[in-house]
Amino acid sequence: MDQGSGEQGRGDSTVDAAEETAERAEDTAEQAEETAERAGSDTRNGARPEDADLRDPRRVVQPPADQRGLDDVTAISRLKFRYLRTLDTKSWEEFADTMIPEATATYSEYLQFESRDAFLAFMRNTLGPHVITEHRCDHPEIDVQGDTATGTWYLADTVLIPAHNMLLRGAAFYTDRYARCEDGQWRIAHTGYERTYEVVLSLSDLPSLRLTSSRWGLIAREDGIAPVEREPGAAPMREEPEAE
Repeated sequence: MDQGSGEQGRGDSTVDAAEETAERAEDTAEQAEETAERAGSDTRNGARPEDADLRDPRRVVQPPADQRGLDDVTAISRLKFRYLRTLDTKSWEEFADTMIPEATATYSEYLQFESRDAFLAFMRNTLGPHVITEHRCDHPEIDVQGDTATGTWYLADTVLIPAHNMLLRGAAFYTDRYARCEDGQWRIAHTGYERTYEVVLSLSDLPSLRLTSSRWGLIAREDGIAPVEREPGAAPMREEPEAE
């Protein structure tokens, strides 16, 4: 190979190297533009460029604030339903756990409680096994603010007191306050209601009324409703139909 050919080869190699360098520079520029576009999009959406690692699929992503709010409303609704269930089934330990120790309750000017223990003692004594209750709540209006919340519920209730030959029906609006506790669970900080109406009936006015089943061992007799002995957990007793 003569000297001219060698110099021409070296020149071609230099040109090729220059072209490769230029291509790499173009690729780098394109990548920089794509990165800038993503950063601009993130910034327009309220995210910062340094938060790009949030897109890492290995990272635990918290739900948006709206979703967390809906989860809190669901948890508070379940809390209220548990409160009602444990009240009507007289499951007093579980009932107490729906409230914080400092919980208060107001039902009228003359019926107020300044602690969970005082409220629980009243419920135990007033709504013992001699009283049958049914509490139903719907139409919830719940507002959450951080670790506190308020709620309004529409109550319909029935109270049957066989020993007094009495049936009570009524409706009311509950006004509750809730607190998120250290264990992450919502509990009632205050409860109470204002009646929209209440009626009381004497069972003597309903001669055809028969209580045919009761969780607490009450059953209808010819002379009224009376307690009966039965094994805990046994099937509810029913009045036998008269033979024709």
